[in-house]
Amino acid sequence: MRIGRLTTSVVLQMLGVLLVIGWAGAEEARSTSEVPFAAFSESLTTVPQAPLAMHGLVYVPAFSSVHMGGGRTRLDLAVTLSIHNTSESDSLVLDRIDYFNTSGNLVQRYVEQPIALRPFGTVEVFIPADDVRGGTGANFLVSWAAVQHISEPAVQAVMVGNVGTAGYSFTSSGKPIR
Repeated sequence: MRIGRLTTSVVLQMLGVLLVIGWAGAEEARSTSEVPFAAFSESLTTVPQAPLAMHGLVYVPAFSSVHMGGGRTRLDLAVTLSIHNTSESDSLVLDRIDYFNTSGNLVQRYVEQPIALRPFGTVEVFIPADDVRGGTGANFLVSWAAVQHISEPAVQAVMVGNVGTAGYSFTSSGKPIR
């Protein structure tokens, strides 16, 4: 059978290639979501087996959207949460990175098992601008620990967006709450 200028076998071969490409892309997306910090593997180290003596909790305001123009226009923003281990010699254990929406409802949990950052290591969580689940009052909670006394981590959110040719960006620093 001929479909226009292409034979059925050529069409089937092309569909097969597209399915393989689609499956590979879906597999890559799955592996990225299953291992959210894979891109930061060089910043990670093994979680210490020693008891964790120091603990902290940081609240970080974030904004996946802001209102402009008298409230009539909504600017959707990409959000990058960055967590920096400020210790030069000790690991920082992260056991909770949770993202909440304006109503205070949990949107996404990013850490299922504790991870450890090397001295001066950094990990990030990225939320694309088209993900507006957080809303105008989004926030993160980051729970951390260490084997001994270390300086608190630097935790910040960076928001970036644009309307037409105008670009907007700003940061929000975390606040220790415990």
